[in-house]
Amino acid sequence: MTTVTTRVDIGPAPAVAVLTIDNPPVNAMSMAVRADLLAAVQAAAADAGVRALVLIGANGKFIPGADIREFGKPITGPSGRDVIAAIEACTKPVVAALGGNALGGGLEIALGCHWRVATPDCKLGLPEVNIGLIPGAGGTQRLPRLVGAAKALEMVTSGKPIGAAEAAEIGVVDEVVSGDLLAGALAFARRALAQGRPLRRVSERGDRIAGTDRSLFADMLAKNERKWRGLIAPQHIVACIEAACTQPVAEAHALELAAFIECRASPQRAALVYLFGAERDVAKIPGLSADLQPRTIGSAAVVGAGTMGGGIAMCFANAGIPVRLLDANAEGLARGRALIEKNYATSVARGSLTQAGMDRALGLITTTLAYADLVDADIVVEAAFEDMAIKQAVFRQLDTVMKPSAILATNTSTLDIDKIASVTSRPESVIGAHFFSPANVMKLLEVVRAGKTSPQAIVTTMALARTIGKVGVLAGNADGFIGNRILAVYGRECDFLLEEGATPWQVDRALQGFGFPMGLYLMRDMAGLDVGWRIRQYREQFRDKSLRYSPIADRLCELGRFGQKTGQGYYKYEGRQGTPDPAVQALIEQVSRELNITRREVADEEIVTRVLTAMANEGLKIVGEGIALRSSDIDVAYVHGFGFPRHQGGPMFWAERRGWSEVLQTVRHYHASQGATWAPAPLLAELASKARAFERG
Repeated sequence: MTTVTTRVDIGPAPAVAVLTIDNPPVNAMSMAVRADLLAAVQAAAADAGVRALVLIGANGKFIPGADIREFGKPITGPSGRDVIAAIEACTKPVVAALGGNALGGGLEIALGCHWRVATPDCKLGLPEVNIGLIPGAGGTQRLPRLVGAAKALEMVTSGKPIGAAEAAEIGVVDEVVSGDLLAGALAFARRALAQGRPLRRVSERGDRIAGTDRSLFADMLAKNERKWRGLIAPQHIVACIEAACTQPVAEAHALELAAFIECRASPQRAALVYLFGAERDVAKIPGLSADLQPRTIGSAAVVGAGTMGGGIAMCFANAGIPVRLLDANAEGLARGRALIEKNYATSVARGSLTQAGMDRALGLITTTLAYADLVDADIVVEAAFEDMAIKQAVFRQLDTVMKPSAILATNTSTLDIDKIASVTSRPESVIGAHFFSPANVMKLLEVVRAGKTSPQAIVTTMALARTIGKVGVLAGNADGFIGNRILAVYGRECDFLLEEGATPWQVDRALQGFGFPMGLYLMRDMAGLDVGWRIRQYREQFRDKSLRYSPIADRLCELGRFGQKTGQGYYKYEGRQGTPDPAVQALIEQVSRELNITRREVADEEIVTRVLTAMANEGLKIVGEGIALRSSDIDVAYVHGFGFPRHQGGPMFWAERRGWSEVLQTVRHYHASQGATWAPAPLLAELASKARAFERG
């Protein structure tokens, strides 16, 4: 069956061919759609009775991009460029009727049309950069000819879609249709014919790019140097848009095609496409009834007005959910409210939030000293001090006052949620909602199910994560859950490498070279070394003294070196700028001597391989123990919560790409030299065995 049907609309005259793209479930641009659309355009163009063409998606939904079912498959049939060339060359007016999402190749098809009309709720954009690609069918060439180079750079390098109103304002859309989309598109086509409008071929326009200052492109690269470190696609996008503004059309299009082919073959693209799927899989929870629907969260409460509690309250307010913030004393509430106001004011000053938006959000946040005032909340998130006795006391209070249907969530990062739930009469309503600091910025939300947490609480909290702009990852109730358990292994190996010969600045350099935005020790200094020290002091009673333990972090804290806030940590600071400190290197060398460790040269490659291998091995243990549903969930957590570079896919993807046999060999090497902390995960041997069998054929 064809994916594009043609119907000639004959009244009122003149006749207009309506080409309807119908490729369930979402009208994605598949190989079949390209072939059928090219044939339909050519047939309509050759039909003497047809005066104009309208392209529309079935049910008013235009092409939202490539068909993900075809990712990685060999391309056959006409390319998107072939289809767009035929549309643009058509001697009859071609109008794109845009509804739903006109994204990626869908927008490129629309840019090849002579005019574009859209529904008010339509979203338009070129998001290819998010999967390691650039627009490959003229998107970097035509868009700047409509909106200018600066706006095109912003849209294509960010991948963020815009609404129809903005699209009309900047020139991407010619008319916003408030009524029936097809009727509006047909009327537009007939007006164009009646008025004798010349065809507007975008590739022939030059008015919006004439005289473009070439420094714009160098400035764009310089501004994003740190953000785009190691990334291929954004650099190519800038080069292609610059070519559109400065080179002949054919040469600029050829540059775009070559860049697209390079990106398509890049390992970065494979990693980003993998994450694209992983981010969708993470919401799928096996074993839950398909009929189970999340409850509506119409109001919320947060207990604890510190930095974390205030950030969580902002998450609710930003999503339009009224939230009540409770603290033990008026001074704490005042400090918390002041910090929230300061955070919003900073966003306004940066231009990322309007004053009206700030006022609206602040209006949704109220404060109280009384637990009784939380009674109507649909969910309450406890963000009190990380101490079991304190948290249990809070939950006893919540159990008394909260309505029966309320979800009781704890933001604990280290404590046993079953023990917290045990002091309530409704453990089925207790769940972990582990936000990451700063809560109003970080995307990850670990949703932690305890032993008696109900399916209803799970689906509702996972849905809430999406509502407040977070990526929810379901985890089991175990020490460190997913993220912090692997972080402990990550930190452990970095600390051991310091004892063996590396320096904090070398480790950070190696990790940043791999793609992390910040090295471990810079990150620790920024967060405050005293936070981890307090946790280690509490956990000292439970630590297995037979296992290797690095005292370096404790020694720094004993000297009052708590990081940026004290001007000294692993680095010494002037403001926020950290520089290597010889005193820290001397302290590390002293620890090495005390532990009878002979220091050696450590290569950057060894640092990266050792750290990532340890993370992947621990990740397999987490999957094997049922703490994570799937290994890809670990990658999603690490990308959104710990700064793992998206273009590297995550620690589990890295390990799979490296090869499980090689990973097992590395783990066994360190197990022999480092001991029990490097015990291979049971799943690792199984995966390595399967890989060897596959390699043998």
